[in-house]
Amino acid sequence: MPRETHDTTPVVISTFYRFAALPDFRSLREPLRQEMARHAVRGTVLLAEEGINGTIAGSRAGIDAVLGWIRSDSRLAALRARESFSAGNPFHRTRIKLKKEIVTMGAPGIDPRKSAGAYVPPEQWNSLIDDPEVLVLDTRNQYEVAIGTFDNAVDPATGSFREFPDYVRDNLDPAKHRKIAMFCTGGIRCEKSTAYLRQQGFDEVYHLQGGILNYLENVPPEESRWRGECFVFDNRVTVDHQLKPGTYDQCHACRMPISAADKKSPHYRKGVSCPHCHARQTGDRATRLAERERQISLARERGEQHIGQDMEELMREKRQAKLRFKAEQRKTQSKAE
Repeated sequence: MPRETHDTTPVVISTFYRFAALPDFRSLREPLRQEMARHAVRGTVLLAEEGINGTIAGSRAGIDAVLGWIRSDSRLAALRARESFSAGNPFHRTRIKLKKEIVTMGAPGIDPRKSAGAYVPPEQWNSLIDDPEVLVLDTRNQYEVAIGTFDNAVDPATGSFREFPDYVRDNLDPAKHRKIAMFCTGGIRCEKSTAYLRQQGFDEVYHLQGGILNYLENVPPEESRWRGECFVFDNRVTVDHQLKPGTYDQCHACRMPISAADKKSPHYRKGVSCPHCHARQTGDRATRLAERERQISLARERGEQHIGQDMEELMREKRQAKLRFKAEQRKTQSKAE
C-alpha cells in the first residue's frame, strides 16, 4: 500500500528568467545544482551566455534560499520570479542545462535587453487587444495554443519557436501590421520575439508583461479574455484561471499534453503511446516503454518514487532505513537481555 502523508504545506513553484551577459555561465552549473540539493529544491534551469531561465519547486524557505543565491550574482540581481502553489512537488528531478540560448529562436544578433517591445501590464491588456487595429499574436507552439489562448489571437501554427522567424517573413508586413500585441506563457519568448520584430522594421510592438501566468494571477475570471487552460512546463501539465492544476495529463512517451478524449483513443496506452506519437512507438521502443510503465506502477504501489529520483537521494534514504533497522534491532536485543 502507498505510504500516507499528512503534510499539507504547499509546495512553492517559482518560474523565472533574466536576460544578462553571462560569458561564464558554465561555471554556474555545479554551484547552482549544489544549492538546490542543499535546500531540497527540484526543477529545470537553463543557463546560457544570454542569461538564465527556470522553473523550480520546493519549500518556502528552500525557494527563497535558491533565488537569493541566484540574485547574489550582481548580473542577476534584478531577476523576477512568479509563484504558484501545489500540493506536491511537480518535478521528479533537477536538470541544469547548458544551452546556446535560454529560449531557442535561432536568430543571431537579438538582444532583448536593448530592443524588446513595450511591456503591457495585465490590467491594461484587455483594452489593448480589444483595439481592432491591433494584431494579437500567440507566440507559443501549436499544441499549447490548442489548449487555451486569448480571444481573437492569431495562431502562427509553429511546431517550435525556431519556426517563428519564418512565420514573420511569410505572414507579417510592417506596412500592413502597424500594431502587434504578443504574448507567451511567462514572458520570455515575447522578449525575444518582440526584439526580433523590431529588428525587422516593426515599430509599434507590445507584449504582455509577465505572460499569461501573470495575467491569470491578476485579472479576475469575470473580466478575462483568456479561454481554456495554460500549458506549463512541469508535471502539472496545465493550469486553470486560478493557477490550479488543469484537466490535461501528459503522455510519458512523448511529453505532449493529452485530454480525457485522447485517453479514449485506441492509440493511447498509458506510458507507451498517445494519438500524438503512436506511429513512433513500435518494436523495441514500445517494449521498453511498457516495461518502464510497469516499474513505475510497481514503485507507486510500494509507495516509492521511480521516475527521476536522484541516485544520491535514493542511496541516502536506503542508508537511513538501514540505520533505523539496526537501531530497532539493538533495542530489541537490549530488551531481551
